[in-house]
Amino acid sequence: MKKIVSFGSVIILFIILLFLGPGNYKAKNTLRVGASNIPHAEILRHVEPILKKEGIKLDIVTFQDYVLPNRALIGKQLDANYFQTPAFLDQWNKQNDADLVNMGAVHLEPIGIYSKKAKSLSQLKDGSKILVSSNAPDYGRIIQLFQQQGLIKIKKGVNISQATFSDITYNPKHLKFQTGYEPKIMPLIYNNGEGDAVAINSNYAVQGGLQPDKQSIALQKATKDSPYNNIVAARHNDRNNREIKLLVKALQSKSTQNWIKDKYKGAVLPAEK
Repeated sequence: MKKIVSFGSVIILFIILLFLGPGNYKAKNTLRVGASNIPHAEILRHVEPILKKEGIKLDIVTFQDYVLPNRALIGKQLDANYFQTPAFLDQWNKQNDADLVNMGAVHLEPIGIYSKKAKSLSQLKDGSKILVSSNAPDYGRIIQLFQQQGLIKIKKGVNISQATFSDITYNPKHLKFQTGYEPKIMPLIYNNGEGDAVAINSNYAVQGGLQPDKQSIALQKATKDSPYNNIVAARHNDRNNREIKLLVKALQSKSTQNWIKDKYKGAVLPAEK
């Protein structure tokens, strides 16, 4: 896939990088981490006291999309970021000829299916339109939710984490998966009653005022080594960086994992170890 960057994205990136400062910004004992606002930045703020005891000041920079955090990391405007899944990172590296590395899993944001017209996936009518964001790495887990209910099947030999809707070979209800929406507007699309069902990642669901564990008609569960766990990423040359390793250790600690479980009530799940 060719790397495509719109003029608007370039302008936004320039503004972000101007705000962050030059590549050699590094302040002594400061770790600058890019993150989505909810829940990533909240979880990072929770571990700030732990890192402070190690003599590390955490500088959290929030982002509202899935593109700029990796570009800022490559551009050395960040030391690490925390917003993406291994599946997303692998695809991003391939598309951008990059070598960012997975430093460790922290949590799962279960993707959910929401509907104002059905109370379960099995109740969806023939020809129902399922609205899906443009975030391709999420397609496999959306497919998995429908597949677990026996509603669809994909080609044999296709890795579920790499699956797309074109891999569906069995679809007796003729469900129509319509993609291309910005991930962050999916709650608005659901609230407007568009489509018959809407797939929404939990971080955007929570930001949109939804309660995934109560309002979704299907919700992903945490599994060990899931390609959909949210991870801390860093540049390849920083894979042994002490400060980043201490950050990951704090995020993966039992106390932090229990805090995640208690705070988000199922909307965000601790990564299975």
